[in-house]
Amino acid sequence: MPWRTVLVLAPAAVVVLIAVFGPLFVPYSPRDVVASPDLAPGAQHWFGTDSAGLDVFSRTIASTQNDLLIAVLTALVATVAGIAIGLLVGMNESRRGILGLLARALSRALDLLQALPAVVIGLVLVGFFGASIPSLVVSLAFILTPNQARLVRTEVLRVRGEAYLDAARMAGDREFVLVLRHVLPNSAWPAVENATLVFGSAIVIAGALGFLGVGLHPPTPEWGNMIAVGAPSAAAGRWWSALFPAIALALTVFAMSAVGRRLFGDDQ
Repeated sequence: MPWRTVLVLAPAAVVVLIAVFGPLFVPYSPRDVVASPDLAPGAQHWFGTDSAGLDVFSRTIASTQNDLLIAVLTALVATVAGIAIGLLVGMNESRRGILGLLARALSRALDLLQALPAVVIGLVLVGFFGASIPSLVVSLAFILTPNQARLVRTEVLRVRGEAYLDAARMAGDREFVLVLRHVLPNSAWPAVENATLVFGSAIVIAGALGFLGVGLHPPTPEWGNMIAVGAPSAAAGRWWSALFPAIALALTVFAMSAVGRRLFGDDQ
């Protein structure tokens, strides 16, 4: 493996290892008050404590597991749903009948969802379904699926005019078999490539929802909520409780985006 690839993949690997094993080795409980409020970083509390007396280092590490779980599940659901919707729309929107009507309606719905601010949609959905990991995954997937579907639809429109599809039809392939055997493999790749961007977007939007107070409920560790709790302290000069989770969020998004650029981009 080239050394540049190792350097690109190493930060993402470290993030994954922290998410899997970090909560097992944190020095304090990430959910319980362990010291006086607003202690500065030091030997006992490496990242200090927040305004409630929770250990910032332990919560920052424990948050990695929750945020990565939300992002991975969101990327998976949004990509699978986007591929399915993109195939349905791309193959049927020019047809007459029920399938054509449904495909055109879905296409207009995708346009509408992409025109609305993602955070506003998230606020409505999480407020309606409640704040939990499953509801956040569903809400974020609902926000991020349209872009995946549009990518697949564009490829389907290109692929469905290829001569080999006409040859497959003449050979007797049914439409469903033709889609699975020929259209799907040749049109789904853009959504797969974009999955790392969906992953990063899911972390950022989940952090924004947590910052606005509609993410995972405290004391569940989550970076957006930690930043929100630490923001008033940061304004008073006690910067550590907001800075460290913000750095963790930014580094995670950067690491995973670098993996996507290395594996699927031009940075070979």
